[in-house]
Amino acid sequence: MSGRKSVNVGIVQMSCSADKAANLQKAVEGVEKAAKDGAQIVCLQELFTSLYFCDVEDYDNFNLAEPIPGPSVEALSPVAKKNNVVIIASLFEKRTEGLYHNTVAVIDADGTYLGKYRKMHIPDDPGYFEKFYFTPGDLGFKTFDTRYAKIGVLICWDQWYPEAARITSLMGAEMLFYPTAIGWHKSQDEQTNQEQHNAWQTIQTSHAVANGIPVISVNRTGWEGDMQYWGGSFVTNAFGWIDYKAPHDEEVTKVVPIDLNKSDSYRVHWPFLRDRRIDAYSPIEKRFIDE
Repeated sequence: MSGRKSVNVGIVQMSCSADKAANLQKAVEGVEKAAKDGAQIVCLQELFTSLYFCDVEDYDNFNLAEPIPGPSVEALSPVAKKNNVVIIASLFEKRTEGLYHNTVAVIDADGTYLGKYRKMHIPDDPGYFEKFYFTPGDLGFKTFDTRYAKIGVLICWDQWYPEAARITSLMGAEMLFYPTAIGWHKSQDEQTNQEQHNAWQTIQTSHAVANGIPVISVNRTGWEGDMQYWGGSFVTNAFGWIDYKAPHDEEVTKVVPIDLNKSDSYRVHWPFLRDRRIDAYSPIEKRFIDE
């Protein structure tokens, strides 16, 4: 059928070690497997070249950072070109001495570095001491015109904010990607675990519904210290239906076809964008409405 646009999206859900080179190689192998299975865009999880180091405040961890573009982009670019795949790579960016960001690099299918998105929302919670390491992003929300689609990329804690998804969607993103690192502490009870996971999945699927575009969330898996990263990477359609969900405790490389033409149909029948009251939303710019 003429005019149809389908994109095969690959997700690489993996466990990480303290060996940065080994993690990068595992990611490369995941990208290549996804490409062999037909992937056109492959998303890697948040900070995939290392353990999730933000569980502690340790100055030595700044040694894990690198410029972007830099060594990891230089390693991934030929992989993208060889396999004709777009790669979404979440990295610890050293911008200059003493200035660091949690950043995604986007590499097009010909190996070209398209640019970066710097994480806008930075958490600071037990086990997630990101404010110690990362300066909030100053590039704003971003979209990237790749060979296969115009994509929006946000990072982990960004996924809890409907404003981030909305703005990126309004910039023309045809799908939203969320590289992620989130898990359960070993001391938590099962109900708490399930509440957290259900909230995480629900908030992201709601972004698909509200904006009429698919959402792809890629989380790490495995035990790191006291934390079990819960995997559960998933792909939705443009109305929040989960087309694929990875297991919690396994490494997975999966390719999922996404029909981008469905966005128009869902937006026509559920015209949230049409009915937005943009004249009435200025209060959203306030921290809290006291009066």
